[in-house]
Amino acid sequence: DEDPASSFMCLLKKKKELRCLENVVEEKKEAFRERLEVIAEQWRDLHARRTQLKAHVERSGMSVQENETLQNQALKKASKDREENIKKQNELLRAKRELEALRKQHQKLCQKLPKYSMFKRYLEDVVEVSQFRDVEEVVSFYKSLMRSHKELLQSQQWHKEMTEQARMLLDQYRAEKGAEMLQLKNELVQLKQYLDQAQSDIPVWEAQWIDIQNKAAKKTTKLRTIERTIHNLFQ
Repeated sequence: DEDPASSFMCLLKKKKELRCLENVVEEKKEAFRERLEVIAEQWRDLHARRTQLKAHVERSGMSVQENETLQNQALKKASKDREENIKKQNELLRAKRELEALRKQHQKLCQKLPKYSMFKRYLEDVVEVSQFRDVEEVVSFYKSLMRSHKELLQSQQWHKEMTEQARMLLDQYRAEKGAEMLQLKNELVQLKQYLDQAQSDIPVWEAQWIDIQNKAAKKTTKLRTIERTIHNLFQ
């Protein structure tokens, strides 16, 4: 099932191509006729030159050497003209092939025209039952809708890509923060172990501190006793 508006656009495009092909065919035919006329004129000129040359040689009574020279020149000219004619003939054959290809393409387009005529009638019926003034306005409105639809699809695709990119960045951020939190948890567990160990060592250190203080008090007492003893000795 083809889109009517799109099919009608194809119809208009094919009609335009058909007109262009008809113009090209006419141009090729005209060029072909002109080339034939040019070749015929060249052949007539060559024949006339040969006739004039022959008459001139017969009238002037030239020597054999001069006659051979003129004949060689005429032969070279004839050979050159023959090469030109072969070249022209090849160009004509190529033009005929191009013309035949254009004719076949023209036939194909003519065969496709009835297929698209139904879409034209359909669009004309649409114009009759709608607010559009003509088929061109329907086609223009259809093109506008297609452009809007295309822009909407592009916008949706862009939002989808941006959403996917944002989701990827969020997943990456979560992964990084999860790794950081795991590392912090491990450090927190280790610090808690250090704290527990330090708290368990506090009584030991307190006992050692009390023992040190007791030893220091005893030594202080002994030192005072020694000082008094020395003082009494000096007395």
